[in-house]
Amino acid sequence: MNIQSTDHIFTFSKEHRAIRSVPVGKEVTFHTLDAFSNQIVDQTSTFDKIDMNAVNPATGPVFVDGAKPGDTLKVEIVSIDLDSQGVMAVAPGLGVLGDQVNRFQAKLMDVRDDHVIFSDEISFPVRKMVGVIGVAPTGEAVSCGTPGNHGGNMDNSSMTEGSTVYFPVSCDGALFALGDVHAAMGDGEVCVTGVEIAARVTVKFSVVKEAINLPWLETSDSWQVIASAETFEEAGKRAASEWTTYLATRSRLTSEEAMMLLSASSNLEICQAVNPLKTVRLKMPKSILQQTGVE
Repeated sequence: MNIQSTDHIFTFSKEHRAIRSVPVGKEVTFHTLDAFSNQIVDQTSTFDKIDMNAVNPATGPVFVDGAKPGDTLKVEIVSIDLDSQGVMAVAPGLGVLGDQVNRFQAKLMDVRDDHVIFSDEISFPVRKMVGVIGVAPTGEAVSCGTPGNHGGNMDNSSMTEGSTVYFPVSCDGALFALGDVHAAMGDGEVCVTGVEIAARVTVKFSVVKEAINLPWLETSDSWQVIASAETFEEAGKRAASEWTTYLATRSRLTSEEAMMLLSASSNLEICQAVNPLKTVRLKMPKSILQQTGVE
């Protein structure tokens, strides 16, 4: 099943009409535009020619059969297939160094042989990841450029092939969408772009009849809680609180012991530093988690 890039949204909202219904267990391929809606076609593109209302499109939303409020939507990222050219840009006021940028500048980059060709002298390995991914939030619509409890623009570099992400469901069908794929992006995304690229992302859905508060991500060797807030301190506190509650209610650890274990064996890492809310992940190795009796 394919969802075309012409069917996209710029906000996550329970008011959106679903493009189509999809069954659990079936692979679905989302065709995505790049984060600029493919507007930058050469390196002479200027900021005034870019429609900023068309930034961060997410393909969808789809209605996942069986997903109900209070459930958890499980999304397995099966594969990410990239186009052959990506783009990066800097602009005044954007990113952590936006006050040092005097003019908009774009840079196109070929992607071939599993490498990004940054220049004639510089290339680096592809690190595929999905920047925007999520479900309809509770309450009002949220821009696709903003992260939150529903997911959205989390820019988590671990969101890649083989990973599984879990979202709290707040409306019938969850209304899932994704976009903003990167051929590579460093943690923090300091200039506000990774290597933005159009792609095809294949996922598979399941519904878990259990509630969560924040997005969780499973990789081959870790579990992560993803939290977003106005500051990194608050985001870190939210992620640590979620982990502490989880461990204290599912293992024999007290809350205090759970905090100690997190402090000794988990890593609090930056996902992105440039969106309206900042995002972190608190990552616990599976090898440690299994010793607590929690899978």
